Amino acid sequence: MDLDVFATAHRAEWDRLEMLLKLGRRLSGTEADELVVLYQRTATHLSLIHSQAPDPAIEGRLTRLVARARSTVTGTRKASWRDVTRFLTAGFPAAVYRARHWWGPTAVLSTLLTVLIGWWIGTHPEIQASLGAPDDLRELTRPGGEYETYYSSHPAASFAAQVWTNNAQAAAMCLVLGAFFCLPVIWILFTNVLNVAAGIGLMSSAGRLDTFLGLILPHGLLELTAVFVAAGTGLKLGWTLIDPGPRSRRDALAEEGRAALGMAIGLALVLFVSGLIEGFVTPSGLPTWARIAIGVVAELAFLAYVRVLGGRAVRAGDTGDVAVSERGASLPTAA
Repeated sequence: MDLDVFATAHRAEWDRLEMLLKLGRRLSGTEADELVVLYQRTATHLSLIHSQAPDPAIEGRLTRLVARARSTVTGTRKASWRDVTRFLTAGFPAAVYRARHWWGPTAVLSTLLTVLIGWWIGTHPEIQASLGAPDDLRELTRPGGEYETYYSSHPAASFAAQVWTNNAQAAAMCLVLGAFFCLPVIWILFTNVLNVAAGIGLMSSAGRLDTFLGLILPHGLLELTAVFVAAGTGLKLGWTLIDPGPRSRRDALAEEGRAALGMAIGLALVLFVSGLIEGFVTPSGLPTWARIAIGVVAELAFLAYVRVLGGRAVRAGDTGDVAVSERGASLPTAA
């Protein structure tokens, strides 16, 4: 395609579209119809130039025109409680449900690796010695030691807020860094596995594994599930860059990225619940079985929420992406 000839042939249409956009609300009915037609044509022109004869200056102008025209044609809308309800009952659970084939195996493999490394640390004194001095390890694992006092060393409310913030940041990092071909997500997962495995191994070697599990399971079931969901989604996002499937790489990454962004908000709510459990239930005086039962109930409730509402939303065609009217225009590409 000869870009100069193409631009000369259509520049009058682009100028006319820009003039109509400047009129704003003063458009007549005929002019409004003309704006819609020119918006569609200009979007097609942008796609053709982008695919066949890229030019930063022309693409920049047309991108701005298309964005302004789309805003004028579709109008603006304010978020409402209906949007929040739809997100919580369809969008978020649908996104989690669709990613289950990624975060499910991630959870299983991470758990198995945690148990294996924990057993290795617990049965090899030389490995324990490499983790710290004997006196320091005894201080960690003794009754009333640092592993136990960690959960009650701060006021419950501030501790819950701190835990929520840290976990939400970790989940967000998994979601965002997945776009870097999965590698940062794998590192975050492995670091998390090592931290938990070290606790299992050290407390097991001290004969206090039951105490450790009684402390970590009430909040850890839901917390780790949220981390696994974030990590699995991050891995899915990274794999989209490698294999976008039938979609263009740009469209595939945009779709999965928008779903991942929404998932970050949903997982922040899940981790908020986990933080409340860690701040108020884990250090409470409740019997160990009662604390673990609360954690199990929270975990099963989340899994049922994803399975029931997410499965129903996916079967209805929801992908966890934003509404079609709120997406960027997906421009046709010439073969």
